[in-house]
Parts: sequence; structure tokens; C-alpha cells
Amino acid sequence: MDAAAAVHKRKRPDEPAPAAADVDLSAADAVEVLDLRAAKRLLLAFERRLRDNLEARMKYPDDPARFADSEIALHAEADRLRLLAGAPELFPDLVPIGLASSLASLLTHDNADLAAAAASLLADLTDSDDPSDLAAVQALADALVDANALDLLVHNLSRFSEADPDEAEAVHNTLAVLENLLDLRPNLADKVCDGTKLLRWLLSRLKAREFDANKQYASEILAILLQNSPANQKRLGQINGVDGLLQAVAMYKSRDPKTSDEEEMLENLFDCLCCVLMPLENKERFVKAEGVELMIIIMKQKKLAYSSAIRTLDFAMTRFPPACERFVDVLGLKTAFAAFMGGITKGSRRMRLLGKFVENECEKIDRLMEFCTRYSDRVKEETERLDSLDLEDLEMDDDERYNRKLEAGLYTLQLIALILGHIWHSGNSQMRARVELLLRQNKLTKQDVKGILEEYHDNIGDLDGPEEKERAQARTKEIIAVL
Repeated sequence: MDAAAAVHKRKRPDEPAPAAADVDLSAADAVEVLDLRAAKRLLLAFERRLRDNLEARMKYPDDPARFADSEIALHAEADRLRLLAGAPELFPDLVPIGLASSLASLLTHDNADLAAAAASLLADLTDSDDPSDLAAVQALADALVDANALDLLVHNLSRFSEADPDEAEAVHNTLAVLENLLDLRPNLADKVCDGTKLLRWLLSRLKAREFDANKQYASEILAILLQNSPANQKRLGQINGVDGLLQAVAMYKSRDPKTSDEEEMLENLFDCLCCVLMPLENKERFVKAEGVELMIIIMKQKKLAYSSAIRTLDFAMTRFPPACERFVDVLGLKTAFAAFMGGITKGSRRMRLLGKFVENECEKIDRLMEFCTRYSDRVKEETERLDSLDLEDLEMDDDERYNRKLEAGLYTLQLIALILGHIWHSGNSQMRARVELLLRQNKLTKQDVKGILEEYHDNIGDLDGPEEKERAQARTKEIIAVL
């Protein structure tokens, strides 16, 4: 920040201060009468002040006092532009005459205070919850992107020093602008990460040990960028993002967040971790970075991140055998079954897994059957409800009906049936006898389990490719045949 940066923060002895008050009063009067003509006057006045200031800076580059007055006037005009936030319907008419380009230009101003003012103003202008204003605000967003605002906003994140409270607020406002733009145009998620260093900045910000509002906001922005973007998930992995996220969550392996905001940030971090584990190569990075071991440690500590660690392991091990093998090798089964039971062998990994179901007189099979009964009842109730409806009037096809049942618990019931099928497939007489006994006690049969698996078999999708679909169907068919 140069010497003139702080000039407008204090009252100048040779110039009366009421000018700022005058601006506020005129702004208040204008709120109710702002029309396109008045809006154009505001924009032209701002552009004139911006031009005068740039000329003064070029003419007296080494004498801040000579352009300080123009800087104060420019800041006042920028504040007056906030009136436009109340009239977004005017944006399509103001964009062609320089609204977006002028504000983008202010982002590059040498005075960090003015760049911060631009971020604050843009946060207001791009924030709209009224659906009727959507098209108009999108027009401004598109113009800002054309004016290279994404690059400028990301550059300013590194430019601002968060040691200064005002500039820390500027960082927060900059993140707000980015969030608003992503909300208006979700496709910008790939563009901003491909053309800027935003991912690197966010990752670096999340590694800071101290929690604050900007760290929380950074976690939220990163989650948005990763959520529906395989390209960004891969990009983050390529810049050591898996290890960076593991470092961020590792701070909470033995302690809980102190506030609800910090708790929200931790949940965002785990959301990011789960998203980044979608690509296969990032699962490999997760295993190499000892992510499996860290999640088990978090589970053992039984802190707030307990369930999030389980969810992360689910993402890491899904369709990735090396992560499953690492989980078994580092004795993760003991911790996982403790979670399964609600509290806390040698041989092949498969036998060690199956051996857990024999322990303590097959108590884990008992627990599994409790879940089976519970979810069977839920699915039965939903099926009866759907049968009672006139599906033609509701325009509900078979796929929609199946999805409703999945939401009611069918997917969980299918997983339980698969586990029971694998237990039966093992051929262990003790486990088979226990399963048969419990099925009878709950007025169920093996035919009920087969029916669940047959429906699962018929609805296996090809999201992971036709070959994986065939393999999954073949495994399921083998279990059905054994039953």
C-alpha cells in the first residue's frame, strides 16, 4: 500500500469533511428515484474521477500528495455506485457503456484501498437472490469475465495482506465476488481454475493453523469448485492437493472445532477431500500420503470428525482395491467394526474380514439383521405408499418409482443383502446357521434376500463403463445362485 493509500481514511485539515456526508445524503435521496438516466450519470461521474486520478498519478508518480485529492474523490464516487445494487434491472444498459470494464480497472488500482473498495462494490452488485433479476446480474457477470475480472480478483487475493484488518476484509469480499460469479455461472469453475492460481491460493490458505472467517470462506469456495468438476478434482491432485487437505484435517484428529463456524469449515474440508477422491489417480495419492491411516486415527479418537472420516474412507476405497487392502493391513477392521457395533486374525484379508462376523457368537451378524429388518420395513412402507397412488396422474415412471424407494432406504437394504450374500457365500456353517435363524425370527427368508439382490442386479448402471457393470452383475448373480 503506497503513502496515499491511507490518506482518505483521515480528515484532511485543508479540506472540509462534509463532502462525504453530502455524498451519503444525496445517495439516500436517490435511492427512490434512481432510473437509467440517473444511473448513467453515476457511472459517468465515476469514470471521470477514475480518469482524473490515473492522469494525476501518471503526472506526479513520485508525489502522492498531488493525487491524494483525486483519490478521495474517486473513493466517494465508488461508494455512490452502490446505489446500482438496488436497481440490477439497469445492468444490461450500463454494461455497454463501461460498468464492468471500469470496475475491473479499479481492481488493478495501485492504491490497495481502492482495489478493496472495488471488491466490496462488486460483492454488492453481483449478489442477488431475486429470480427476476437473474438475467440482468448474469449480464454483468459475463461482462466482468470478458473484462478479465477473474484474473484480477485472484491476483488481489495474494496482493492483499491479511495482517491488515481492512485488507483481510478485502480478501473476504473478493471471495464473495468469486462465489457470486460461480453461483451465477457455474461453468466458470473450470475456467477460473484453469486460467488462474486460485486453487493454489486456496490450498495455501487452508494450511494456516489459525482459524478465521477467511479460512472458513476459502474452504467453502474450494468445495464449490470441486463439487461438480472432475477437471478441478484432477487439477488439485496434481498440485499436491490431496496431501494439503490431509494436513488441514489432521489438525482436528485429536480435538474438536471451538465454534460452529470452525465446525462448518471442517465439514467443508472433508467435503473437498471426498470430491477430490473421485478420480482414480487421487485415490492412489491418498493411499501414498497415508490418508487411510489418518482416517483410522480420527475414528479412534471419536471426535467430531468421526463420521466424516468414515465417509472419506468410503470414497477412498470404492472401486479401488489398494485402499481396501491398506485398510485391512493397518488393522482398520477393528475400528470399523467398533463403529458398526456402536462402540469400539491372521490369514488372508478376506478371511480376516469374514472372521469378524464370527466373533462373540456372531454379534455383528445380529447387528446386521437389525439393520436389515429396519430398512425392510421402511422400503415396504414406501412401496405400499406408492402402490396406493395413481402413478399415471403423477406422471411417475418405473425409474422414478425405483428412485423413490432408493431414497426411502432401498440402497442401504441392498448393501445389507450383499453383505449377507457374501457371508452365505463363504460357506461357514456357523455363520450360515446364524443367518437362517435370524431370518426366521424376523419372518424373512433367503428368498427375500434373493429378491432384493435380483432387483439390485437388474438396476446396476454403467456409470463406470460396460465392463465394470458386467463384473458387478456377475458377482451379484453368483451370490444369488449360492443363496
